[in-house]
Amino acid sequence: MMDNQSRLSEADIVIFHNRELIQGQQRLPVNRKRPEKQRWVWLTMESPANNGDVKPFAGYFNWTMTYHQDADIYSPYGFMVPKESETHEPLESFIPKDKTDLACWVVSNFSPHHKRTTIYEKLKTVIPIKVYGGAVNKRLDDQTLLPTISRCSFYLAFENSVFRDYITEKLWRNAYMSGAVPVVFGPTREEYEAVAQKDSFIHVNDFSSVEELGEFLKTLAADRKRYASYFNWRRKYTVEITHWVELACKFCPKISSMPP
Repeated sequence: MMDNQSRLSEADIVIFHNRELIQGQQRLPVNRKRPEKQRWVWLTMESPANNGDVKPFAGYFNWTMTYHQDADIYSPYGFMVPKESETHEPLESFIPKDKTDLACWVVSNFSPHHKRTTIYEKLKTVIPIKVYGGAVNKRLDDQTLLPTISRCSFYLAFENSVFRDYITEKLWRNAYMSGAVPVVFGPTREEYEAVAQKDSFIHVNDFSSVEELGEFLKTLAADRKRYASYFNWRRKYTVEITHWVELACKFCPKISSMPP
């Protein structure tokens, strides 16, 4: 894989990142002669609400590369990988020590019209929530992000918009890799269960009210054995986060079997 636009005519496959297209950082080379066998791939990792106006790109692309499970090239933010054999460590060994906070949230885009903001505003009246990120001028860099979240029993893995299969690093990296139990808000529980173990997260929609959710989190945190059950999946699985470039490279051997 290369990023050299001067060699465009030599490529069998060209991947265009939607964000760069809609921001004007990149343009489709529609005025240049396109090799007959060259295939164009439309890549996005954003939800439809943040993809901008894609109508001008209609008819140019052969394949899609997204987090959608039905994309031509499936590129999730993360996934669970089965271990070679199940381990039998005590569940406590998977829980980070020194958990000092009940719940936390890292947010850069704090918008009043987001549904997740409404949930947070109600939830914080029931339980204490530490908030970090650009929205509150408490940014966490790569060195402090996971250690900070690891001190929380629960992490609010709230997506900024609700769309099918849109499950981002908020679950895979921030929650799972830090060792906090994710409280998710996004697509349906069924869609989360399609990619993650059903006993590894708590879904906002499982509760009749945000207040009920808050009371549940308080009770669960106080029940060490029940809380530990949310780490049972770690005996069988690990979490892998792969950049889309790596996934594209793994896809290359399958190109010959793809429809044009």
